[in-house]
Amino acid sequence: GTSEEVAPPVQQCFMVPKKEINVVSDMAKWKRSQAYADYMGFILTLNEGVRGKKLTSEYKVSEPIEKLVALLNTLDRWIDEPPPVDQPSRFGNKAFRTWYAKLDQEAEKLVSAVIPKHLADAAPEVAVYLKESVGNSTRIDYGTGHEAAFAAFLCCLCKIGVLRVDDQMAIVFKVFNRYLEVMRKLQKTYRMEPAGSQGVWGLDDFQFLPFIWGSSQLIDHPSLEPRHFVDEKVVNENHKDFMFLECILFITEMKTGPFAEHSNQLWNISAVPSWSKVNQGLIRMYKAECLEKFPVIQHFKFGSLLPIQPVTS
Repeated sequence: GTSEEVAPPVQQCFMVPKKEINVVSDMAKWKRSQAYADYMGFILTLNEGVRGKKLTSEYKVSEPIEKLVALLNTLDRWIDEPPPVDQPSRFGNKAFRTWYAKLDQEAEKLVSAVIPKHLADAAPEVAVYLKESVGNSTRIDYGTGHEAAFAAFLCCLCKIGVLRVDDQMAIVFKVFNRYLEVMRKLQKTYRMEPAGSQGVWGLDDFQFLPFIWGSSQLIDHPSLEPRHFVDEKVVNENHKDFMFLECILFITEMKTGPFAEHSNQLWNISAVPSWSKVNQGLIRMYKAECLEKFPVIQHFKFGSLLPIQPVTS
């Protein structure tokens, strides 16, 4: 990519979190904050870490990674417990609130199982991001702001040293990919509304990050070009290797009609000549359409791990 898109290294800093968590009220302050710099640095570091790699590649799986997968498996199992309730409305099944209440209650305990004893004080703050990452229980919706909370959750685990630099591929391929599977199951089971959807003008109703990291995976691929992802046969044959194609498969399962009509932005992206151009364009789009849009970021939480204070380095 261009020099401006090269990620700073993930910082390893250890701190005992304070309990105050604040939300964003000033966009300029947010863009200058340490939180924004750390979050974007984390996204770009992982973007480089998965470049040219398949989901089926070999990579190191550490104990914290295994524990995070176990946490997500627990959330998945809970979905099978409160079945959708019979209700007249097409969207937003109220049984989601029962599922969410359980997470709300258990989140700190789940996080404490992932982090070592000497970092136990960090659990309440880190758990906030986990609870924010699954959707809104009042509106029964889910969108890129919730996805950002999950990335922030993982970023915090890096900042306190639970996840390390050599966990990069596993963070995306094992943990984040499992998170996507659980969110897709939630969306299908409880018919969750897209949060702040721009309709056909948005990239996708629910996700953004797997398109960024997924396009990085495809950079310099010997045969797959951006124009190929609208080809059903190509998607069916390669989705197990590439996150981007997995997302396309999910969209085509959930939506009917011509792809160009229901996913206009993605259709336009299929005309971009190379995956590295797609990747750079998506990073710019993510900043502009997600991180710098007040409705998406207004619920983003700040604490001692992702502080609102202006960036120092």
